[in-house]
Amino acid sequence: MKIKLITTIATFGLLLSPISFAQTILDAKFQKMMAEGFRAEGIAGLDRIKQDETQQFCSDPKQVASKQGAVKVMEIQKINMATIAQPSDGKYIGDWKSGEAIAQSGRGATWTDKPDTVNGGGCYNCHEIDKKEISYGNIGPSLWNYGKDRGYSQEVIVYTWNRINNSKAYNACSKMPRFGHFKLLTEQQMQDVMALLLDPQSPVNR
Repeated sequence: MKIKLITTIATFGLLLSPISFAQTILDAKFQKMMAEGFRAEGIAGLDRIKQDETQQFCSDPKQVASKQGAVKVMEIQKINMATIAQPSDGKYIGDWKSGEAIAQSGRGATWTDKPDTVNGGGCYNCHEIDKKEISYGNIGPSLWNYGKDRGYSQEVIVYTWNRINNSKAYNACSKMPRFGHFKLLTEQQMQDVMALLLDPQSPVNR
């Protein structure tokens, strides 16, 4: 049995480089840890730890930085762009006051929440949006004067909608949540956040 095991490992080793072999072992340990370290609780199911193609690609920095990775980035962005649906009612701009409340709220999608809990966008976790807010993150760019600086053209409106919906359509490994793709925000909520950024009457643009 011991000889057979050694032979099997030796044969397997011929097919993989030492680095690839070590990575295969690490991947197996990682998958075992993931399977044993998480459990479904409330609305948080184990489906949340299953990575799609985009997440798998971006989880491997070496792959992203490789020559092949540059080609894959373009493919990933096309895949994500294809998932974006424009507003079903044709309206991109909702109510900026509701949008501000959504931007300020980080509520929702945790295992302690009920299925009917309304999610927030948590936008201030990563962005400066309104100068009156004294606490905000800087992972993302400042969105202060978003519409005032960029204008209110249809191109800007569609681009902004797409970014909120699925940011990975423009940046394959963007850290911004895919709000529309994963239905973290409803269509109406995204329209309201759009208004916060692009309504000339929004305090963001005044």
